Amino acid sequence: MTHSLDHETLTSLRRSHPGWRLLVADHAPLVAPFLHRVFVAPNVRGMSGPELVSKLEDDLFRLRESHGEGIYPRRASEYLDDWAHDSRGWLRKYYPVGSDEPHFDLTPAAEKAIGWLESLTKRAFIGTESRLLTVFDLLRQLVEGSETDPETRIGELEKRKAEIDAEIAGIRNGELSVLDETAVKDRFQQMAAMARELLADFREVEQNFRSLDRATREKIALWDGGKGDLLDSIFGERDAIADSDQGRSFRAFWDFLMSPEKQEELTTLLDTVFGLRPVQTLAPDVRLKRIHYDWLEAGEHTQRTVALLSQQLRRFLDDQARLENRRIMQLLRDIEAKALTVHQSPTRGTFMEIDDLSPTLELPMERTLFSPPLKVSIADQLLIEGVEPIDADALYDQVVVDKARLLVQIRHTLRTRDQVTLGELIADHPLQQGLAELVAYLSIAGNDRKALFDESNHDRVQWTADDGISRIVRMPRVIFNR
Repeated sequence: MTHSLDHETLTSLRRSHPGWRLLVADHAPLVAPFLHRVFVAPNVRGMSGPELVSKLEDDLFRLRESHGEGIYPRRASEYLDDWAHDSRGWLRKYYPVGSDEPHFDLTPAAEKAIGWLESLTKRAFIGTESRLLTVFDLLRQLVEGSETDPETRIGELEKRKAEIDAEIAGIRNGELSVLDETAVKDRFQQMAAMARELLADFREVEQNFRSLDRATREKIALWDGGKGDLLDSIFGERDAIADSDQGRSFRAFWDFLMSPEKQEELTTLLDTVFGLRPVQTLAPDVRLKRIHYDWLEAGEHTQRTVALLSQQLRRFLDDQARLENRRIMQLLRDIEAKALTVHQSPTRGTFMEIDDLSPTLELPMERTLFSPPLKVSIADQLLIEGVEPIDADALYDQVVVDKARLLVQIRHTLRTRDQVTLGELIADHPLQQGLAELVAYLSIAGNDRKALFDESNHDRVQWTADDGISRIVRMPRVIFNR
């Protein structure tokens, strides 16, 4: 956890770290507030070049009116290209799939520098109590969570239970203790800071995956071994990232956030907190009321980025295989050309000696499996044409699921909710056509770009078939979003 902060390390950071370059840049007062207003504050992940140029032109126009035309003489597009250059490293310039228009996104290093500059501004007050309590809570979780003695853990739980019972008894006797205004403001400020830090963590996790993808492509370009060893190395590195402390922590956070119950609880808690009078006196940013949706959006962006990188890597490997096949075909054509040259101009003497006119190849895998001989049994009876009537109703009693009706039910439920699971939807609207209707729901979710399949959680769906038998299906959780 400790990082070396010696002279050599700081010299290297001062020379190469984009965040340090931003802090010492001559036009840092232009860069930092602009990037904070456009990317950090609204939690924007990627913006088109023309839109970003327009926003920067507006800022430059206001600054030139206030400080003169010579303060920032370059055009907005030139500034953006300069900020995205490797010598700066404050923006990432890229082209999305299917678009010839450049897009820009903030780099984690620039976001860290902007966050540090924001911490230099004077706060209303500096609270220490909530952070001290957080330290105690974390230490308590470490001790209790790593305790392996059952009696010790039971003793701690009994102690906590006694404290809760004493608090309940005190409330019943009229002894109700509440946080004063200072304590409320202290805890709210700490919550807001940690919520913003989580958004920055998503961008850094995404950057780590991009760095892994770049390192993988460089390894492919320089690889001179077998393709199997290369794939083992690539997938091993990706598994190492997923199984690392950062990967496991991100997966646990994502599983917690994907729970509809937790999202509803977060919404209720934020609404209640923003209604407190001490919090209102701080004039908090109203965007914090939907911070959990910003987390969800940032997490989905990170997941989509990882999926896109995987697709691009697969196409890259396909291109490599195509090049290898082209090389093989070139070698075959060279062999054919040389054989034709030899045929037209035969050499003197013995050209080649073989034991037979043609080689005999026996491949072990070409041997067919044993098949027992088929014994045909012929009955000494004449077949008589049947006269029994055939019931053709089964040809017409087909189950047809009305997907339009299912879509109406989903949209009607999402009018009052931001998201709903398939299990909750079926609880409100029980299945009328059994398994066929459930499959129709899954087909709708598969074609809906906003629907999510949560493989880490499962729901149980139950219905009663026409024969009166109750059937239960356990399936991954399906979430429909507004």
